[in-house]
Amino acid sequence: QVQLVESGGGLEQPGGSLRLSCLASGIIFSSALMGWYRQAPGKQRELVARIMADGKTNYADSVKGRFTIARDDRKHMVDLQMNSLKPEDSAVYYCNAFGEPATLPRHGFEDYWGQGTQVTVSS
Repeated sequence: QVQLVESGGGLEQPGGSLRLSCLASGIIFSSALMGWYRQAPGKQRELVARIMADGKTNYADSVKGRFTIARDDRKHMVDLQMNSLKPEDSAVYYCNAFGEPATLPRHGFEDYWGQGTQVTVSS
């Protein structure tokens, strides 16, 4: 069973920093595409950042230069370092994995989601 468990959300002031972590289990982590998405009230879920198996990264324009995604294939973790936070960064942040389960049966790459962690940026 694939599980993604996020941690690190909370309340931060504008200009501050937060670090989100996602621990993955039950998935072939080394080949998985890992990402962070967010969803604010009344808005659609949107991609924040993702990191490929080879380490290449993509970022939403709104977070470029402020957020950094990184993966640790030994620990099966993906982190999102968020700096220079803005009120518009407030949302529920979800960890996403696009990969194969570690156990059989396998049906190719599938999407998996964590339960989400709340990030609130406010003074």
